Amino acid sequence: MTRKVGLVIHPGFQFLDVVGPTAAFEIASRYVPESYALEVLAPTAGMITSSSGLELAAMKLDAGGIDTIVVSGGQLVWDMAAFHTVVEWLRTVRPRRLASVCSGAFLLAEAGRLDDRSATTHWESTERFRRSYPRVRLEPDRIFTKDGDTWTSAGISAGIDLALALIEDDHGPKIARRTAQQLVVHARRPGGQSQFSGLLELGGQSGRFEALVAWVNENLDEALTIEQLAERAAMSPRNFARAFLREMGTTPAKAVEQMRVAAARDFVEAGLWTFDEIARRVGFSEAGRMRRAFLRVLGQPPQSLRRSIREERYP
Repeated sequence: MTRKVGLVIHPGFQFLDVVGPTAAFEIASRYVPESYALEVLAPTAGMITSSSGLELAAMKLDAGGIDTIVVSGGQLVWDMAAFHTVVEWLRTVRPRRLASVCSGAFLLAEAGRLDDRSATTHWESTERFRRSYPRVRLEPDRIFTKDGDTWTSAGISAGIDLALALIEDDHGPKIARRTAQQLVVHARRPGGQSQFSGLLELGGQSGRFEALVAWVNENLDEALTIEQLAERAAMSPRNFARAFLREMGTTPAKAVEQMRVAAARDFVEAGLWTFDEIARRVGFSEAGRMRRAFLRVLGQPPQSLRRSIREERYP
């Protein structure tokens, strides 16, 4: 069975929003021959210029026979007439699955396709998205979301994670893992994984908390209360909490949990210690707390992660 995937672009689209998922679907088709047929669609047929200046050839918007639609993000204000053409088209189409990458969620939301559904988008756009579309249940701390037949993903590279999840939905985890390996990505990130992890590593938007983040990573087995972190940052707890949220897009408590999960994940994948030993090393104290944190941050328990790594190494 061949599934037709329509990749929707518009003037100012983000190039990787399209070519990342395209590569994933193309590679999956090597393992399941003729599983996907890809079409690039736009408000007008012809060459469409991306935000980088590179162009892609597209056909005019047409939902005929399409199984899955993936809407790219980018600089949506480049051509508002094109924006509204895509939105009107999205109001009428009824594919089996509807998806967006990065700010492509704005197009779905404008078309009303995300009303009363969970969704995500790039972390930098979350406040504007929340104000503009109050009926959408925004989950800004996720790599991608799935609500019924509608999928949305965070910024740019998360489009690859979304495509791998769609491939797994169609063909199972083995094909998704083989596709990820061919793409030379570790494995698809679970939808629940935080999209702020890269920002944490940089110490925030301005790097203000870079030294603090480095210190936390070296002392994960300590209590790491907000009072302790604020003292380390030479700030009052209240001012520190506000500044940290503004810089990082997440609270200090959630940031510490994410750093502990990231450290624990490395140990889990290495397979060197028991879960209780790993939990103590990274500050969770016991395996039960670590498991609950894994479910919140990664969307899967450490047992599943270790099992999937073993399957990748010993297929």
